[in-house]
Amino acid sequence: MPQSKGRQKRRSGRYQLEPQRKQPRKASPRWYGPLILGIMALGVIVIVWNYLRGAENASNMVLISGIGLIGLGFLGTMFWR
Repeated sequence: MPQSKGRQKRRSGRYQLEPQRKQPRKASPRWYGPLILGIMALGVIVIVWNYLRGAENASNMVLISGIGLIGLGFLGTMFWR
């Protein structure tokens, strides 16, 4: 009995055997890390300065701006590579 050759497999560019590899992301500039730490430190300094002025002179807006600077620093760490 003769043997069947079977179907020939065609390779088309339509399907990929393995997915494309992701390109590695660039590293952050060297100044980015110290900038983030500096922004966070400035926020801490603003908060401490607010309370060193005296309890009756403490301002909520200064406190919120200090916390905002610290939050901005933490937000910046999400983009640090």
